[in-house]
Amino acid sequence: MPKNRHRRLSALVALGAVTALLAGCATGSNADVSGEPSEGRPVVLTTFTVLADIARNVAGDRLDVRSITKAGAEIHGYEPTPRDIAAASDADLILDNGLGLESWFARFVETADAPHAVVSDGVETIDITGDAYAGKPNPHAWMSPLNVQLYVDNIVAAFSELDPAGADAYAANGAAYNDELQRIHDDLVADLATVPAEQRALVTCEGAFSYLARDAGLTEAYIWPVNAEQQATPQQIRQTIEFVQDNDVPAVFCESTVSDRPMQQVVEATDAVFGGTLYVDSLSEQDGPVPTYLDLIRHDAETITAALTGSAS
Repeated sequence: MPKNRHRRLSALVALGAVTALLAGCATGSNADVSGEPSEGRPVVLTTFTVLADIARNVAGDRLDVRSITKAGAEIHGYEPTPRDIAAASDADLILDNGLGLESWFARFVETADAPHAVVSDGVETIDITGDAYAGKPNPHAWMSPLNVQLYVDNIVAAFSELDPAGADAYAANGAAYNDELQRIHDDLVADLATVPAEQRALVTCEGAFSYLARDAGLTEAYIWPVNAEQQATPQQIRQTIEFVQDNDVPAVFCESTVSDRPMQQVVEATDAVFGGTLYVDSLSEQDGPVPTYLDLIRHDAETITAALTGSAS
């Protein structure tokens, strides 16, 4: 692909210096971006580990797919460092989730000399209903396996444009992956069918499960709508306690990238048990519980159904 890497690298490093100044000259990096040779393969840059894993399943061995953030990183407030930005200067394609998730990424995309695709294009969005974010689309669309089928279709199209010779391979990989996603969705719906209607509620710390709850026929409740610096006000905890009590919710949950202390207060004030930790914004390391997106969505689905059906050990 024709490109002027020297010009792009200079622009990206300049942007990185501004980013570092705005971030208080922070050091270190949460990035999974690698400066290692790509062995001649086009480099695809993604914003977070979940998206990178989905893209790798479509790419096979034809593309070098990288993530800016590393396993365990919280995506909402991430601030890229100069190292992150400079290391990504070889990108041939940039993929991001969109829907306002990576607000920190906008200037990077504008400066980078590479094609850009938003993988959530075409998703039927659900609006956030609380706090300052009310009325904006919930960005966690990947928490629905059915939505990720659309992600995959968009990725197949973007990869086929980047590498037309691999179009058939990308289409085949995408179709196989979408079959796996459909099976996970079907299993989730079937397992939750045994939960009494009045207890079909998903209560979490962050409102990141709107799409999964819709797919599974669950009522969603949460302590705060979107991760932010100031979380879990007394009023939010009180409202969650009242919801759990009024609906006789058997179990509540929290996400891996935030503290579960606020939800433990809900547990102490109600008859609900803590149903387990759910994963949303990040995969785990390879030896952890959710090293891939399919592992993540299976883990969450199984944790939710086991706790709500009373079959958890």
